Amino acid sequence: MKVAKKIVLHFPQQTIDKPIVSGLIREFGLDFNILKASISPGEEGLMIMELTGEQKDYNRGIKYLREAGLEIQYLSQDVWRNDDRCTHCGACITMCPTRAFTLEEKTRRVLFDNSKCIVCELCVRACPPRAMELKF
Repeated sequence: MKVAKKIVLHFPQQTIDKPIVSGLIREFGLDFNILKASISPGEEGLMIMELTGEQKDYNRGIKYLREAGLEIQYLSQDVWRNDDRCTHCGACITMCPTRAFTLEEKTRRVLFDNSKCIVCELCVRACPPRAMELKF
């Protein structure tokens, strides 16, 4: 069975100059799409990617990344909306590049599809009541 999951990779300083991610293709036949990256030589790094492949290969690839010293988080756990704070003002809709937010016409409520989120943080900065929160 083929899977596609968005993950966040945290690169410790000692892993920055190693070709770790390319091993996902060479050794496990996985495809990846880098959604966001912030990596500087000699410093820690962060990469958000969608990883796609057969479930068994995906599992082996995740194990490989952990053994290489990377910390892995699943993207759906990183951004969430505090529904008690949300006023459904729609500021997030106009800011989101992936259209993770939509307006439900009938109720005029803002819906959030976490699976489309790439953790660009634009919604967090745009939200007047601070209902969008990061969980790193």
